[in-house]
Amino acid sequence: MTEPATGLSARIAQHMSEVGFQDLPSTTVTAAKHVLLDASGVMLAASGMAPEAEPFIKLAAASGPGPSTILGTGLATSPASAALANGSLAHALDFEDAFDLAPGHPNASLVPALIALTQARGPVDGSSFLTALAAGGDLSCRIPLALRRRMEDGGWYPPPINAGMGAACGAGRLLGLGAEAMLDCLSLALCQVTMPGEIMHSRRTIVRAVREAFPAHAAVQSALLAEAGVAGFETPLEGKGGYYALYAAGQFDPDVLLDRLGDHYWIEQLTFKPWPSCRGTHPFVQMALELHSRGVAPAAISKITVLIDPVQRMLVEPPARKQAPSVMIDAKFSIPFATALALVRGKVTLDEFEPGVLHDADVLAVARKIDFEVVEGTGGSGGGMRVELHDGLVLEDSVGTAQGSPEHPLSEGQLREKFIDCAGRALVPLSRDRASRLADEILSLERCEDVGALFV
Repeated sequence: MTEPATGLSARIAQHMSEVGFQDLPSTTVTAAKHVLLDASGVMLAASGMAPEAEPFIKLAAASGPGPSTILGTGLATSPASAALANGSLAHALDFEDAFDLAPGHPNASLVPALIALTQARGPVDGSSFLTALAAGGDLSCRIPLALRRRMEDGGWYPPPINAGMGAACGAGRLLGLGAEAMLDCLSLALCQVTMPGEIMHSRRTIVRAVREAFPAHAAVQSALLAEAGVAGFETPLEGKGGYYALYAAGQFDPDVLLDRLGDHYWIEQLTFKPWPSCRGTHPFVQMALELHSRGVAPAAISKITVLIDPVQRMLVEPPARKQAPSVMIDAKFSIPFATALALVRGKVTLDEFEPGVLHDADVLAVARKIDFEVVEGTGGSGGGMRVELHDGLVLEDSVGTAQGSPEHPLSEGQLREKFIDCAGRALVPLSRDRASRLADEILSLERCEDVGALFV
């Protein structure tokens, strides 16, 4: 029996190298299948709907043919290049899963990395794939949960940084790295995974849409280099120049990182999105759709005040930019715009976020009526709304946790329909019958002998 490792990074590395399918609770296995269903569907849709990803796809394809598929395109290239391209698709529509407890997208770089390596090293069976997905996704949740200082305070943009570390270890688990090589994999990811907070402040950048390309690529590179014997560091997480020192001035709680490690998997607490916009906009989309269903006409509204948590400020500021965004990803990161879209059109689907919506006069007029107040404790996945009508009537509403969360989950049937709809929007679209069969195969993945073959 392996001696228990000492040291935080070493314990994480040992767990990641030793965890097996037999260790996963059945609820975790189900959650992992839902992650793959949702993530692969969203990437397929983005291949046909996200022009922001086209340069990444072209760059990946130009690196030459290989075993790993760029989803939805009919193209195949090297595993690292495919991970780069698929990573650019994973968040481009802002429709992938989210983790409300430590806001981020724990699987947006992990799934592209795992699919790319699976196809390069195949056949990889479903049990092995699900193990890597569950363990890597869990670590992507644990790393930010342990923070005791906001990474933004140091000028960083957390989601792709945190997820990239879990993606690297998930990739290492898929390759069967031992504990020391897993430690190297963590170290090599630390050398590559980053994202500046400036991503939030530019009016014209689309990097926020395609950001997961970088950690997905880094995850594959880190795992392959560690497998090849490139030595890393002894303490990449807790060291004096390690992850938490660099990104949080050393302010973190190691007990949280290790709490129930191997017994509890945080991917069971994910949110699956019913609407393709930033999770922080969802409570306001939900309330706006309710107002629309009650027949409240946008023309009858004189002012809307949204009550937000401090973490949601980036979705309302600066007001002029958020009321009239220039690029699609900024529209999806705007509470005023997403709320106005729901009020005007009565639905918020992939069809509503079409290029012309940025210039829709009716939507922009309502967005200009929306102001905000910061209220502590509403939570990044909740909020309130006060609507003042021209006739003097004031309507108030609040949402504790928006739809799609573990408290208000989408059913497996809803996830399946979301996948089928997304798959039909790919650059090379799947028919409804083909998408339905693929959904069935993903939802019984533990019986699959070659996961990579599903995505060719």
